[in-house]
Amino acid sequence: MIDRATIDRIIDAADIVDVVSDYVTLRRAGASYKGLCPFHDDTTPSFSVSPAKGLCKCFSCGKGGNAVHFIMEIENLGYYDALKFLAKKYGIEVKERDMTDEERRNQDDRESMFVLNEWASKYYHDILLKDTDGRSIGLAYFRSRGFRDDIIEKFRLGFSLSKPSALYDEARKKGFSDNFLFRTGLCYKRDDGSIRDRFSGRAMFPWFTISGKICAFGGRVLDSRTKGVSQKYVNSPDSDIYHKSNELYGIYQAKKSIAKEDRVYMVEGYTDVISMHQCGIENVVANSGTALNKAQVNMLKRLTKNITLLYDGDEAGIHAALRGTDMFLSGGMNVKVLLLPDGDDPDSFARKHNATEYKEYIEKNQTDFITFKSDVLMRDAGKDPVKRANLIQDIVQSIAIIPDEIQRTVYIHECSEMLGVEEKVLTNAVRKSRKEAWEQKNKERKNEEERAARLSRQQEQSSAEAGGQNDTTDGNLKTPTQDTGGNGQPVVAENASSPVAQATPLKRNEPDDRFVKLEGKIMNVIVRYGERKIDDEEDDGKTVVEYVKEQLDEDELTFHSPVYKQMLEEAFAHCGDAGFEASRFFQSSTDVRISMVAVDMLEDRYQQSKIFNSWKDISDESRIAELVNHLLVDYKMAVVEDELSNLQKQMKQEDVRNDSEKCGEIMEKYMILKQIEQKLALKLGDRILFK
Repeated sequence: MIDRATIDRIIDAADIVDVVSDYVTLRRAGASYKGLCPFHDDTTPSFSVSPAKGLCKCFSCGKGGNAVHFIMEIENLGYYDALKFLAKKYGIEVKERDMTDEERRNQDDRESMFVLNEWASKYYHDILLKDTDGRSIGLAYFRSRGFRDDIIEKFRLGFSLSKPSALYDEARKKGFSDNFLFRTGLCYKRDDGSIRDRFSGRAMFPWFTISGKICAFGGRVLDSRTKGVSQKYVNSPDSDIYHKSNELYGIYQAKKSIAKEDRVYMVEGYTDVISMHQCGIENVVANSGTALNKAQVNMLKRLTKNITLLYDGDEAGIHAALRGTDMFLSGGMNVKVLLLPDGDDPDSFARKHNATEYKEYIEKNQTDFITFKSDVLMRDAGKDPVKRANLIQDIVQSIAIIPDEIQRTVYIHECSEMLGVEEKVLTNAVRKSRKEAWEQKNKERKNEEERAARLSRQQEQSSAEAGGQNDTTDGNLKTPTQDTGGNGQPVVAENASSPVAQATPLKRNEPDDRFVKLEGKIMNVIVRYGERKIDDEEDDGKTVVEYVKEQLDEDELTFHSPVYKQMLEEAFAHCGDAGFEASRFFQSSTDVRISMVAVDMLEDRYQQSKIFNSWKDISDESRIAELVNHLLVDYKMAVVEDELSNLQKQMKQEDVRNDSEKCGEIMEKYMILKQIEQKLALKLGDRILFK
């Protein structure tokens, strides 16, 4: 576990713009930055990053937070693993206390798999550079491809020894379990029970995630063994940390160049990517033979909207380019296509040209998707009218999936001129295609909703059939007892010193959310100004945290929200610590719920639209004191009004009306509360704020 001081150092060092920029292309917008949200299918930049606050926020899907929260979400890591991730990025030494056996057992399996893959990558790389067979076979192969030492190091290329269990034996010596060796796919068990390395005798290509973690490997049988081999390349199987259809080879090494160049080149294979990097073109990734999917498109779209599909000029390359265009078009990307000269692929072409020559060739010869598709399909269709009609329909369907209406209109116009078809005809065909797609999608959605409804009804029926055995003796749910606070609604204790506490709380139904909203407003002020001194005639020198806590304790009130209650208790316990700063304290909380609540409360929009209303300038202590007192009076008034309502309901009950003693007790409490209500109303004055 990581101590508080180290957590603070990590959070201080983590530049939110720097962290987010590793995943999203950001553009300055005033004092902040904006980009496409990495957490949902964003078409317009809705993800805002504030360097001044150290926060990010998507105002569409709502996700965001500080640098730790961002890494947790995008890398699917726990809190402490995200901290260690950032500590490594910024070179901060993390000293952890020893974990308990239970904590060790609960350590995240995903992280354990990443640790194993990192070790395996280093093992393969060391074999390549230091082992006799590694140098004579593996390194010789990479040298024959013309790869320099710096490129071999950049992509962490390696070699797996031919011995069937070389990696397995070494991994077991290092303490790695069979469980993770099998789950990562590094090893597998044969029918006879023996355990084998998956990549024996292969050149190794590690797959990096966009953040630089190794999630999988590709292994290539070397040239002398490829004859008659059906699988030249073998990849890691899908696992908890790797789905080939969601990853792109080279994305980690390319992401900064993609953002800088505002364009990405898509190729097919590992060596295509590596050779282009060596040539000097770094904004290149490979899908490595898999069909493109939405996750890959969204990953690239966060970095750039411009893509050039760069494939061999043979039939396989043409079909690969045709497969890729529609997926990128539907994702709102600008697609261009370049087929290299016959006999060349991106790898061989890169070895013949430098970066300037390569880029010049691309600029002169790449075409937009409509020209490429028309040329290819027209060549196949010839003068056959049926084939030409099918060609036009194929292009219409591609145009129809483009989300931007203006872009669709431009392509319709170009297609009309190119194919000699009236623009009106194409427009109608595109509209029809879009309508059919929408109807199909709507039908699928309704079918899914009906299926979910059927499952829900079946579950309810099953619960009802099994419910009889769980009934209580009187057929009713047990009412929460008074001493536990029942359902957690703010309670007013009997025999308390404060007048608000003189009314005994009644058993209540589930309360509305008014208390939670009021508590949220009080906590918002604490998060922002908790360490400030209250400039009050009676309470000079107390911090906001201390003042709120004592005011609530005086009336024996507790918050309804468990999170707000915990936040107040922890802040009160630490507000006397040297250098205590509420916003920092809450943001670096090891309880993720608390840190996320604090981040939400520090958002400008939250402050302006939901909390402070007319309180525009509360920078000085007197204004903070005034605001805190108004919020506390509002809160106490809500408690009293709730108590009065409950007493009125109780007095209408027949058993109470028939019991004069009980009725008198309730009336006495009611009168006391009415007096308290009048006093609170005087404090509120004519301004009923924050309702």
